Amino acid sequence: MVPVVNHVTEHRGKHRYHKYGGTITLDLMSLTESLKSLREGAAAPTGPAAGTEEGHWHGTLLEPEDPAPFKVINPDSERPVLLVCDHSGRVIPRSLNNLGLDERVMDLHVAWDIGTRDLGAVLAKRMRTTAVQATYSRLFVDNNRELEDRTAYPPVSDGVVIPGNHELGPEEKEARARSTYWPYHQAIARELARLKSLGQIPALFSIHSFTPVMGSKARPWEIGVLWDKDPRIPVPLIEHLAAAGVVTGDNEPYSGKASSDFTVDHHAEDAGFPHVGIEVRQDLISTTEGVRRWADVLFEAFEAVLADESIYSVWHGR
Repeated sequence: MVPVVNHVTEHRGKHRYHKYGGTITLDLMSLTESLKSLREGAAAPTGPAAGTEEGHWHGTLLEPEDPAPFKVINPDSERPVLLVCDHSGRVIPRSLNNLGLDERVMDLHVAWDIGTRDLGAVLAKRMRTTAVQATYSRLFVDNNRELEDRTAYPPVSDGVVIPGNHELGPEEKEARARSTYWPYHQAIARELARLKSLGQIPALFSIHSFTPVMGSKARPWEIGVLWDKDPRIPVPLIEHLAAAGVVTGDNEPYSGKASSDFTVDHHAEDAGFPHVGIEVRQDLISTTEGVRRWADVLFEAFEAVLADESIYSVWHGR
């Protein structure tokens, strides 16, 4: 295990976005209110703004032929666990002509987290839990970033120039967020509220994948466990994975203490819900066989940790 250096930057609650028009609007203030309602036991926002997987997305960049911004798997599950996949999709709205990119780029890791769509789906089925999966590429807008972060609309990603992301104005960025980013996050808030309304505090698992090499540096970890302050899921999970012979990174190859992440911080950490970020090396889950194998590994470890009933409570930092 590699020691973790604390370098948390206070960032949450500083940004303010204008509330957008249309029928699927949710700005940061609205999302904050949604999360507040989760803590206080109220239901998540409902009505046209909440959207549905099959909904028609008026007032956005999406055309009728475009897929919905997110997919919900096992929407009727009552188990207090939610899986989310921020980067499981690689779709670009038809109107944006692939952001000027060759179609082959959309198969690369810069466009999505390779393997996470299938891994998340298999885990949701095996665990009988609800999962929310993003449909659109992070090159369109990154679901795991604050919208004021420059990497939310990356002009360059791992050396690949993204022509359609250069010189974006505020209105263009807002249109993208209105089209896919807020509907995805509102779906997560809604599912967490639904699960909480059933009587238990839900646990959030955020599923990602990472490249075997970054730059010229090899990444030896098979699975990374990302976390910040709440140890209830990550610490025993690291122990279970290591005991199973998995080369496990404790906040590697990324750190859950980083200030750039959005999803876990705002949907779980701020609300005190049990949570963890999972990173799986992409070469291990790039095939159907690999997905099945590593889904088995994660299933056993997840179930061992989730068997502890004490984790289903609000964390107060003690």
